[in-house]
Amino acid sequence: MRAVFSAATLAAALLSPALWAQEHWPVTEWSVAPAAASPALEALNAYAFPTRDDATRQGVRSDALLVIKGGQIVYERYAGENTAQTPHLLWSVSKSVWATVLGVAYGEGLFQLDQPVAEHYPPLKQHPNITYRNLLHWASGLAWAEDYEYAPLKSSVVAMLYTRGHTDMAAFTAAHSTGVAPGTRHAYSSGDSNLLGAALKGPLGERYAEYPWTALFTPLGISSARFEADGQGTYVASSYAYMTARDLARIGLLMQRDGRWQDQQLLPADWVRFNRTLFAHAEADQPGEALPGGQWWLNAELNGQKPWPDAPADAFAALGHWGQTLTVLPSQQLIVVRFADDRDHSYAHNTLLRLVQAAFVPGEE
Repeated sequence: MRAVFSAATLAAALLSPALWAQEHWPVTEWSVAPAAASPALEALNAYAFPTRDDATRQGVRSDALLVIKGGQIVYERYAGENTAQTPHLLWSVSKSVWATVLGVAYGEGLFQLDQPVAEHYPPLKQHPNITYRNLLHWASGLAWAEDYEYAPLKSSVVAMLYTRGHTDMAAFTAAHSTGVAPGTRHAYSSGDSNLLGAALKGPLGERYAEYPWTALFTPLGISSARFEADGQGTYVASSYAYMTARDLARIGLLMQRDGRWQDQQLLPADWVRFNRTLFAHAEADQPGEALPGGQWWLNAELNGQKPWPDAPADAFAALGHWGQTLTVLPSQQLIVVRFADDRDHSYAHNTLLRLVQAAFVPGEE
């Protein structure tokens, strides 16, 4: 006779101490189970850590590479002046970190995905139809130019981070005109992410300054986190978080395990599903470019192709300037953190993921 479980019974079983006690969790420190030497491991080392060219800054320039499997460190290496204790600038990986902070706030009922952001952030009243969902998909519709060193004079993001917008980045973004209707087109925008950084100030009030720590970092045991704010005290959600590789991997483990941290459902399961669901109007601009979820990047199949062909379709990542990555491969229980100083296009994320799988997943050689 087949047993039938109610949703409540199943949830209780999934969250039972008997289950999570059998899992590996970095309660204080990560447990370490280094992989034995192998040709596959040598190939990974050779790709990720070639002879470093600090004169021209050309080629693959990894600062750190950390691989977690099943909740344990199986590989860890650093280069340059970086160590396991070095907080590294995350650049746009910060966007996914902030999305995880937002997930806790969502679970507290502080906002809804289809709620107009202007209800919490008045400078957006000239754009009353932009919702949290739109911003999380980088689909505000604002006329924004996300250009970097190659086009600084026309770049909205350079002006926001470094010149006329840097004292109040969210207000600078909100002052942009409408380009297309909100929610109709993905257009990557650090401005959208910084509007999300400001949106929580209304609902949180005085709790805002400490919220990333009380809501997320402290419960996960993250001690290295720094988050810079602009002149208005608004966290620069787009770009300016710092963390060690080991601490960033804790966020990866939280996401790999669907928002659960030991016996606590820290993020609502529906929030994690949203993060990992492809934006309905996503388009594949170029081969190898990841696809947008909810402030995370997906390896979803679109038009018969995946951005990282050698990785499973359920892989997703936080990606940042100059090669910063946090990649989660749930079906293989793998988390890959890479810090880097890449200045050209030598590095290929698909290649790294293929080599990681060959070294740590049986049968992937």
